[in-house]
Amino acid sequence: MTPMKATAIAHPNVALIKYWGRKDEKFRLPANGSISINLSAMTTTTTVEFSKEFKTDEIQINGETITKEADRVIQHLDRIRTLAQSDLNAKVVSKNNFPSSTGLSSSSSGFAALTVAATHALKLNLSEKELSIMARQGSGSACRSIPDGWVKWNDAEISEESYAESLFPVDHWDLVDIVAVVSTKKKDVPTSHGQKLAQTSPFFEARQKAMANKITQIKNHIEERNFSSFGELIEAEALNMHAVMITSIPSLIYWSVGTLELMKQVKKWRTEGIPAFFTINTGQDTHILVEEKNAQMLTQKLSELSYVNNVIKNTISEGSHLIETHLF
Repeated sequence: MTPMKATAIAHPNVALIKYWGRKDEKFRLPANGSISINLSAMTTTTTVEFSKEFKTDEIQINGETITKEADRVIQHLDRIRTLAQSDLNAKVVSKNNFPSSTGLSSSSSGFAALTVAATHALKLNLSEKELSIMARQGSGSACRSIPDGWVKWNDAEISEESYAESLFPVDHWDLVDIVAVVSTKKKDVPTSHGQKLAQTSPFFEARQKAMANKITQIKNHIEERNFSSFGELIEAEALNMHAVMITSIPSLIYWSVGTLELMKQVKKWRTEGIPAFFTINTGQDTHILVEEKNAQMLTQKLSELSYVNNVIKNTISEGSHLIETHLF
């Protein structure tokens, strides 16, 4: 019998126009559409095998067998098993080459890689759209790690229409995303829980009214490669989302001291002639967008800051894909 085993690589993505809040919890339908990029230097590699020899599902992440977070992974395997009409248990081994649960979107690459590997192992031949819909149900942002390059997640009222697709190819614009790791400490409130609090903020409704226009604007800036307008918009958008988080009940403050220092530093560098702009997800680690010609200068500046533990330079990358080398 042919082994029912497959391995996939996925990259986390960072949203430039973000979503915060969901209109449907069960299917993880976001309150609004979003625009993101996949990050080249950061990867999740996942091997999935299904076999009648396995008595239970076994989930191993970064060398540790997990039990606490395993339910969400098993629920996702169940979705895929239901589609494939399979009752086989699975062994899942996954590893990240970057910090998890610090605001670097490890769930986006995690559930994208899991979706591609598990569906292939069960001989399901899904289209990119179908893979994106499936990945979304494991982790909303995972749908954006399926396609290549610059990605749009469509706003929709039903599950079948809420998926991500490529807007522009990987080589459309030579921007660099430099991740400044200010802490590897796991955040206190997981993103999936924080999303449920979005509508308790008095600013949530005003934010939602502006989202469609922001998406139109960012698409234009990307198409025209207008870096200053692009940067101003993504930085304001990140602060807007965090304003909703900070004013939710209870409040969500994902930033650390290093995050705040770095935001101020990036703004100061701009006055000194280094065009760079930050964006931040639901965590403390910070993404800084810069044109390739200024990337080395920015990396040098970051290396001089005592509160920056590590720097990861990313270009814009392809989406999720299968590889031949298995983790077990």
